[in-house]
Amino acid sequence: MIDSIKSVVHEHQKNNLKTVSNKFLIVGLGNIGAEYVNTRHNIGFKIIDFLARKEGINFETVKLGALAEYKFKGRTFLLLKPNTYMNLSGKAVQYWMEKEKIPLDNIMVITDDLNLSFGTIRIRKKGSDGGHNGLKSIHAILNTTDYIRFRFGISDEFKKGKQVDYVLGEWDETEKTALPERLELASEIIKSFGTAGIENTMSAFNGK
Repeated sequence: MIDSIKSVVHEHQKNNLKTVSNKFLIVGLGNIGAEYVNTRHNIGFKIIDFLARKEGINFETVKLGALAEYKFKGRTFLLLKPNTYMNLSGKAVQYWMEKEKIPLDNIMVITDDLNLSFGTIRIRKKGSDGGHNGLKSIHAILNTTDYIRFRFGISDEFKKGKQVDYVLGEWDETEKTALPERLELASEIIKSFGTAGIENTMSAFNGK
């Protein structure tokens, strides 16, 4: 009987953590190294770098990545750039999720998407990895696909057999010109996620 009561209390505490936590983990996926900085595959890094610069906060080198803390309207956003390279991104996500006691509902993973036209936004509460190695790693290590992902379209304007070169290639001049407005929008999405909730954020920003 006592064990049964403890189990109910534990479940209540877990559910309560989901609903009241004001701490959010925002994970921008990318690869470390100067050669990757301006590549399409690193849009996750680029988005949270933009937000950090805009708000005047700095990243600190930490276990499995670089981390910056951003406070906004009573919420704390931990901006994480894993240093594990894309294929092992899940290790960093799991470590910081557990260390900071952040519920799965409060995690957002930002990634590039070949299936969306350049700059198109798609936010989902769950889904497949779409062939993305970073998402594959997160799925495998967290053992779930039920986490929020923010996909940023990079389009699929590459010739047959040139996908890797395209994804790891740098933005063209047209894309570079359009990026600042898209990065500004992306930073608003992150803040909306923590303050307005995922449903309102999806309604407001999906497809923009």
